[in-house]
Amino acid sequence: MTNERSPRIWDISEPIEPATAPFPGDTPFSQEWVLRQEDGNSCNVSTIRMSVHVGTHTDAPLHFDVAGDDIATVDLARYCGRCRVVDVRGEGEPALIPASAITHAVTDGAERVLFRTHDRHDHTTFDQGFTAVGPAAAAALVAAGITLVGIDTPSMDHATSQGLEGHHTLYEGGVSILENLDLSGVPAGDYELIALPLRIVGGDSSPVRAILRELPRGGTD
Repeated sequence: MTNERSPRIWDISEPIEPATAPFPGDTPFSQEWVLRQEDGNSCNVSTIRMSVHVGTHTDAPLHFDVAGDDIATVDLARYCGRCRVVDVRGEGEPALIPASAITHAVTDGAERVLFRTHDRHDHTTFDQGFTAVGPAAAAALVAAGITLVGIDTPSMDHATSQGLEGHHTLYEGGVSILENLDLSGVPAGDYELIALPLRIVGGDSSPVRAILRELPRGGTD
C-alpha cells in the first residue's frame, strides 16, 4: 500500500436548476418527469428543456458563424490539459479585461487561461454589468498562443454587443472558450482542466461539467 493521496478536484461548473439564470430572453432550465417510481414505474425518467448556453458551457464556432463548425466537431483536445487560473478585474464601463493584463506572467508556460473576475459567484443572478474579455484582450491571448480561454461571467462579449468581436477574434486565432465558470473556490495557479462538451450534432453550444484537478507535485503532467 502507498500513502499517496488522490489529486484534489475542484468542480468549477454552475449548478443547473430552475434558479440558474439564463441570458436574458434565452430558455431557462426546466424538468418534467416522464416516469416516477412512486407512480408504480420501474424507474425515474425525466425530460429537460434548456438553452445550451445555460450554466457552464462552451460555444461552437456555429454560435456566431453560420459556416462555423458545430459542437460535435470541435477539437476535444483543447478542453483537456494544463491550465492557469488568473485573478483579474475589468476596467471601463461596461467592464472589459484590459489587454495590459495579458502579461508574460499570465501566459508564459500556459496553454489555457481561466479568468476569475469576481470573488463571489451567484449562478441565480444575471449581472448586466459583467466583465467580458472583449477584442483587445482576445487579440493579446491569440498573440500569446493560448488555445482556450475561460471566464466566470456569461460571455466573452457584453450582453449588448452585436458584433461579438471578442468571440470572433478568439475564433479566428484558434482559441476555444468556456463561459459561466465558477472559480470562486479555486486559488490562482496551475491545474489540469477537463471540460468536455456533449456531442450535439448541429449544436451551437454545449453544457460542460468543468473540473480542475490538482497537478502532481512538481507541476509535471
